[in-house]
Amino acid sequence: MGKVYTDPDLGEVVFRWNRRSRGMSISVHPRRGVTVTLPWHKSYRNGVGFLLTKREWAMETLERQRSMLIDEPELSPEEIEAMRAEAKKVLPVRLAELARKYSFEYNQVRIKHNVSNWGSCSRKGNINLNLNLMRLPENLRDYVMLHELCHLRQPDHSSRFHDLLESLCPGHRAMEKELRKYRIF
Repeated sequence: MGKVYTDPDLGEVVFRWNRRSRGMSISVHPRRGVTVTLPWHKSYRNGVGFLLTKREWAMETLERQRSMLIDEPELSPEEIEAMRAEAKKVLPVRLAELARKYSFEYNQVRIKHNVSNWGSCSRKGNINLNLNLMRLPENLRDYVMLHELCHLRQPDHSSRFHDLLESLCPGHRAMEKELRKYRIF
């Protein structure tokens, strides 16, 4: 599992060990806080030392991210379920409209409550959409859906992918930047 270190400015910092990690890393999220990932062979003490060398960077990054957030209230479990029901009605219909308009074919669409992404596309042609898309402006919802549809033709984020997305969604880089202001809840 992990350990927690309490920093007076950063709050609770979670330490996690990963067998596949080759080096130590720090991730900063405006709502989930700071996480330090360590290779299996590194000690908690090594991790704390690493954190302390990167502490100023982590504080600046956390402050910058939090200042850019669109302040959305936390939802109750009942509100999440109501949003899930609405998302299941709205998002698949809009995805189908966009797919028809731009000649994409996908297998299934699922609505999920993810904490790390707005959507995903599998190699089998299945598209997952985050129910929190319902909290976004419609143009950003469409951008996310077009992004996932483009992965049906171009599974990576190469220049060909971005050229395709730009042809369907002019100014997509600005939308990508705007989307970063909204954090996954």
